[in-house]
Formats: sequence, structure tokens, C-alpha cells
Amino acid sequence: MSDETKKVALITGGNKGIGLETARQLGKLGITVLVGARDQAKGEAAVAELKKDGVDARAVKLDVDNSADYAAVAKLIEKDYGRLDILINNAGVMLDGRKGNETSKTSQDVLRKTFNTNFFAAVGLTQALLPLLKKSVGGRIVNLSSILGSNTLHATPGSFIYDAKTFAYDASKAALNSFTIHLAHELKDTNIKVNSAHPGWVKTEMGGEGAQLDVETGAKTSVELATLQDSGPNGAYVHLGKPLPW
Repeated sequence: MSDETKKVALITGGNKGIGLETARQLGKLGITVLVGARDQAKGEAAVAELKKDGVDARAVKLDVDNSADYAAVAKLIEKDYGRLDILINNAGVMLDGRKGNETSKTSQDVLRKTFNTNFFAAVGLTQALLPLLKKSVGGRIVNLSSILGSNTLHATPGSFIYDAKTFAYDASKAALNSFTIHLAHELKDTNIKVNSAHPGWVKTEMGGEGAQLDVETGAKTSVELATLQDSGPNGAYVHLGKPLPW
């Protein structure tokens, strides 16, 4: 049987980058971490690494693009833990080229694939796990967004993302932000909080060249939102404790 007092967190795309570091930081706070990975072997390798740091971690096969995995993960959590305290929708893709604004050339295929992973998967998995989050004394849902999802900053000449137009990715994160706002409103009278996190421009595979933040700092916003007090924000868009414009 699991320890009834230990919080349980599920992180999608938890086997590398910001997801893995988020798992490490939550684990060091005494939280049981379920590392969702598309490839079970990569998940197991990540868990072996986390266990060396004393983290109570477990790999779960979770390809966010395969909705059949949602029910299987829900069943596993229900059976072994009885509830879910924290869901971090961390998995994401950026399929746009980085050649400047190519909105008029962005293919339907790139748009669909980007939205499937960055938006539809997050919505579908959250809906599947909501009954388990409702069993927590204080459920926390963290949607990994990006400052590139800010329509306000994109539309403001002179803002530091004004010329960073990766249409499919940016639009998918704006849609994810909309999900955060809508779900937070639906759950506003419950003990569940839903927020969007901007990790920062982090040195990961996706961050690419020029990224400024180390992965430890990149995970901080997710960890803060995952462990919010009851007085913390709900329906917010945050980077390191500061609100961002939608």
C-alpha cells in the first residue's frame, strides 16, 4: 500500500529536460513522482537517475499522443494510490522552423501535430485524471505554457517576443492558456487550482541555442505552482512568481 500522507504527482514528458528536473525538485520535497514517458525504457532510465538522488519515482508509459494511455494511467493511479495530487502537463513539441515569421507557409500537418501534443493531449489527459485530482485534499494542475503563448506581447510592438513568431507553437500555447482560464473558472469553488507556467527560455533540446536559463531555474515555476498553498493563485499565467499578460 502507498503512504497515505505522501503527495503523488504525474509529470508528462518527465524523462528529460524541464520535466525531469521538475520531477527531481518535487521528489526532494518528499512527493512521489510518476514519470510519464512515451518510451518506457527512457522513463526507467530517468527513474534510475532520480532514485540516486533519493527521489521516490516510478516510470509510467504515457504517450500523450495516444489517448488509450490516459485510461491505463488513470487505472494504475487509482489502484496504487487512490488519488492524484499534482498533474503537470509538461510534454510539448515545437515543430515550426526558426527562420522568422512563416505563418503563411505553416502547413496544416505541422499545426495539427503541434496542437495534438501541446493542446488536445493536455485537455484529454486532464479530463481523464480529474476524478482522481478531485480526491486530493488540494489538487494542483500545472499547464506548461510559454511566454510565446502571450497574445498581448505578440501584438505589442517593441515587446521582446514581438519578432519571435513561431505560429503553430505560439497558437497552441495560447490555446492551452485558454484551457487554463476556463478550467480554473469551472473549478474555482473546489480545492483544485489550475495555472499556466512559463518556465523561461531554458537550455534544453527544445530551447536550442541562445537559451539563457539553466534547467534548475526552468523547473522552478512548475514546482511553485504544483505546491501552492490554498491561498495561491488560480487561473494565472506565471513566471517565477510574477504574472504574465495573456
